[in-house]
Amino acid sequence: MPGYFGPPTVSVVICTYTTRRWDRLLGVIESVRSQTVPAQEILVVTDHNEDLYRRLVEIVDDVTVVRSSGPRGLSGARNTGVGLAASEVIAFLDDDAEAATDWLERLLVLYDDPDVLGVGGRVEPVWDVARPGYFGEELDWIVGCSYSGMPRVASEVRNVIGANMSFRRSVLRRVGGFNLSLGRKGTLPLGCEETEICIRSRMGSPGARIVYEPAALVRHHVPAERGKVRYMLSRSWSEGLSKAQVSELVGHNRTLSPERRYVRSVLPRAVFAGLRDWGRGSNPQGLGRAGAVVAVLACTAAGYIRGRGIAHASRRSLAKADFVEAPWRQVQ
Repeated sequence: MPGYFGPPTVSVVICTYTTRRWDRLLGVIESVRSQTVPAQEILVVTDHNEDLYRRLVEIVDDVTVVRSSGPRGLSGARNTGVGLAASEVIAFLDDDAEAATDWLERLLVLYDDPDVLGVGGRVEPVWDVARPGYFGEELDWIVGCSYSGMPRVASEVRNVIGANMSFRRSVLRRVGGFNLSLGRKGTLPLGCEETEICIRSRMGSPGARIVYEPAALVRHHVPAERGKVRYMLSRSWSEGLSKAQVSELVGHNRTLSPERRYVRSVLPRAVFAGLRDWGRGSNPQGLGRAGAVVAVLACTAAGYIRGRGIAHASRRSLAKADFVEAPWRQVQ
C-alpha cells in the first residue's frame, strides 16, 4: 500500500527484582518471544539484585540483561530500560504478567496516529487461588489489573496500567523518564508513576492522546496474599498517598477527574449490587463485597488526606530552600 511503512519498531522492557518469581519471569520472556509482531529487542532490567542478574546472564539467551543504573525501585529500573532502548516504541511488561501472542501487534497498530503518545492494554488477573468472594472486579486496580468501569473498546484515557503499557521513545526521553519519587520499591505498594508520566507527557502537546486498547491483553499473576483484606486496605492507603503526590506535581484536576467518575458511578453501583445479592440470598458474599468497597474507598480517601498534609508540610520547607532539579530528570 503506498505510504504504508508498517508498524514501528518496539523494544520490550521487563523489570524484575526477586528470584522468587524466577519461573514466572521465564514465562514472561517466552511470551514476548512468541509475539506475532516480534520485538526488536527484549531488555530485562534487574533492580539491585546481583544474584538474579548473574543467573539471568548465565541461563537466558537472545535477551539483553542489564543492571538498573538508577536508585532502587521500579521507576529507576524502567528509566534504565528507557535509556538503553533503541526502538521507536518502548513497551513495558511486569515480570509476573504474560502477554497474549498478539499483544504487541494490538498496541503498535494505534501508533499509526501521530497524536498517540502511548498505548496500554487490558490486564486480566490470574489468581493463585479462587478470587475471594468479597473482592469485586471494581477493585481489581488494587492488584494492578483492569477493573469494572474501564472502556471496553479502544478509547482515550488519562493513564494506562503499569503492567501493560507502551510509549514512543521520543516522548519518554523528552519528559525525562519516570519520576523517581513515585512507584513501587520492592514490596512497598506505592504507585502512580504511570499516571504521572501519562499526564506529564501530554502537557504542552495539544491534541496528544494516551489510548487504552483492551484487545492488547496480558494476564497478571495475583498471589493469594493480595486478595486478603489486610493487603487491600494497605494498598488502598498507599494509593491515596501516591495520588496526593501526583496531585502536587501536576495539579489536582488533571489527577483526580477519573477517580471522581469512578467514585460517583462505579462504586455506588457495586455497593448496591452487593447488598441486593445479599438481600435476595443469591450471593451470601454480597454483603462482604459491598463492605469491601466502602472500606477501600475510606482507606484511599484517608491516605489521600494524609498525603496532602505531608505535601503541604513539604511545600513550606521547600519554600525556604533553593530550587533543585526535578527528580525525574534522569534519562539522558
